[in-house]
Amino acid sequence: MDITSLDLAGTEDLLLSFGEPSYRAKQVMRWIYGGLAKSFRDMTDLPAQTRKKLDGAASFSSVIEINHLASRNGATKALLILEDGNTIETALLPSSKAGGYTACVSSQVGCPVGCCFCVTGNQGFKRNLSVAEIVDQVLYFARRLEQECRIMNIVFMGMGEPLANYDNVIEAIKRFNAPWGLALRARSITISTVGLVPGIEKLAKEEIQVGLAVSLHAADDKLRTQLVPINKKYPLVKLMPAVRQYIKATGRRVSFEYCLIDSINDGLNHARALAHLIQGMNVHVNLISMNPGCSGYNKPKPKKIIYFKNELEKLGINTTLRRSYGTDIEAACGQLKSRELL
Repeated sequence: MDITSLDLAGTEDLLLSFGEPSYRAKQVMRWIYGGLAKSFRDMTDLPAQTRKKLDGAASFSSVIEINHLASRNGATKALLILEDGNTIETALLPSSKAGGYTACVSSQVGCPVGCCFCVTGNQGFKRNLSVAEIVDQVLYFARRLEQECRIMNIVFMGMGEPLANYDNVIEAIKRFNAPWGLALRARSITISTVGLVPGIEKLAKEEIQVGLAVSLHAADDKLRTQLVPINKKYPLVKLMPAVRQYIKATGRRVSFEYCLIDSINDGLNHARALAHLIQGMNVHVNLISMNPGCSGYNKPKPKKIIYFKNELEKLGINTTLRRSYGTDIEAACGQLKSRELL
């Protein structure tokens, strides 16, 4: 059992099971999420015998670093091994706020969706990550940063489809959000999905109002199915109403992620089709330039990217061009793991 698989009540039950008072659970949580302890031994305000009992009853972390790369622009990426020998990637990106960082976490080992331009999608799917394996990715980086910088945002944009591992992702978010956990605002946490309609509908009913980002990549079903095969099951005629209902139920703006791929979906006609599809919705478009070297697809020329962005803005669509991080360390999803598989 991993200690981060437990919430506060579960930790209280564990301590009670070997004769410790339940109030020590808050001490344990404070050390894990606030003090960023690296082992039970670090929890110095707990009796030595209590620490020994905890060490015998639970694992402290479910992930171990086997590779770590740092980019010139401040991004870092790690390849972590799990207890069963599977590996996952997690990344840390500089935040727009000075001294802050965004943790980009994985939700699955591999991915079942199989987007044709995604390295992870081409690696196949192994299994869902546990609550602890999700939480421990963030704690891994928080411990590396120590008190120098603070993780201010968490995005589920790493390996896997978060809404296909719905329950564990939501439980992990509760630990990030809880006052006894990382105490992050729910609005500092974003779930990115390729468009699993049942998951979007379920998320709209959650009390925790996290951010939602939908990986769109095309505004017509034929092209989107080519790029994102799940579109065959959840085409735009099903996806868009689900997004509209999410906006209505939560009052929150949704982000559409659009990866610009050279000569595939980067023409002005594609921009106009996108604008037409989302016109009048409370949404924002995040344009992402294709990471060079991913699955044989190429990045558009800078001029085409600017033309695409300008066309969307001319048509009244709120748009930003996401800054690329980690190109020099091949930090796109799945690239570090793919080296391990060679």
